[in-house]
Amino acid sequence: MSFALSDEQRSFRDVMRSFVDERIAPNAARYDRDQAFPQESFDACREMELPGLWVPEAYGGAGADMVTQAIMAEELARGCASTSVTMLISKLGMLPVMNFASEEIKRAYLPRIATGEIQASYCLSEADAGSDVAAMRARAVRDGDDYVLTGAKYWITNAGVSETYTVFAKTDPDAGHRGITCFLVEKGWGVQFPKHEDKLGLRGSPTGEVVFDGVRVPASHRVGAEGQGFTIAMHTLDRSRPTIGAQAVGIAQGAIDYAAQYMKGRTAFGSPISELQGLRFMLADMAIHTEAARALVYRACATIDDGDPDGNLSYLGAAAKSYAADTAMSVTTDAVQLLGGYGYTKDFPVERFMRDAKITQIYEGIAFPGRFSRLGRARKSASSLQHPY
Repeated sequence: MSFALSDEQRSFRDVMRSFVDERIAPNAARYDRDQAFPQESFDACREMELPGLWVPEAYGGAGADMVTQAIMAEELARGCASTSVTMLISKLGMLPVMNFASEEIKRAYLPRIATGEIQASYCLSEADAGSDVAAMRARAVRDGDDYVLTGAKYWITNAGVSETYTVFAKTDPDAGHRGITCFLVEKGWGVQFPKHEDKLGLRGSPTGEVVFDGVRVPASHRVGAEGQGFTIAMHTLDRSRPTIGAQAVGIAQGAIDYAAQYMKGRTAFGSPISELQGLRFMLADMAIHTEAARALVYRACATIDDGDPDGNLSYLGAAAKSYAADTAMSVTTDAVQLLGGYGYTKDFPVERFMRDAKITQIYEGIAFPGRFSRLGRARKSASSLQHPY
């Protein structure tokens, strides 16, 4: 399996880099400071037709391969991690629809997602059901041609912004994970958003509680069969985790780029600190680990594009996401150190990179212990859903 970028992918990367430098990165500090949805950046992404990058051509999108999608996530995160997750969340919310919903539902929603007219959110986690998905308490009870949905979901990205919510709820509370069913719910049907989180990082991406108090959902908006929800959730996260790894790579690369430039202009003892061998070694290690993380991400994405022929996607996706997230946290911490006291202030972006990096270690799955066998790690990845948002 080859992981070299094609000419088309390299051209797309170059276009994305210029776009991010000109239209996205200049807004990042303001949206982080104001803890506001990055509307200007989102609108710029719509102009570039990025919301539809992953959507199949049959539904109005570009139908891009996963490696190209990873390039988008990485380059956006290099400038603004909040904008990056804004582009990723609708895919997470709509992957169950694309892969398991009726053709009628696909045609009703996917074209609107592709244009950026509407956005989607993914509602799996609850206050006491993060990694232990089967412990969820949200209920969906059949009532004629509808289901009545009751419960609360926590840590939901784009809460209140998205127009649709892909919700997992128990239709058979005594069946454990086999009693979970998936639904597509519109905001206007009575969904409530009582609380938003004041977060450490990704402050431009709203995260909040989503409450369903007797919300009626047409049976036509059930995604898949009753009891298939857990399978749908795992299938979706396996195909979403690699792009979170790409986001982590982008955050790390942004920190490296800024630190390297700073070191060329900062003098100490009569010369730029970029000439100090110890600091150069430090920067080199940061770059090496980031490049290794990028390779893992591309491999996982290429595995999705190839249809997972060896059945290794759960492992590869979890490995790529885990390693990239740990790398981002380490690299951004070192970037702050390289800037010294300046790195600890909000006048410089590396402290934001560090805050943003932390969430990549948490959402869409926690890192697995290194002593597991390959099979054990794959199984671990399938059950590790600490606040997947």
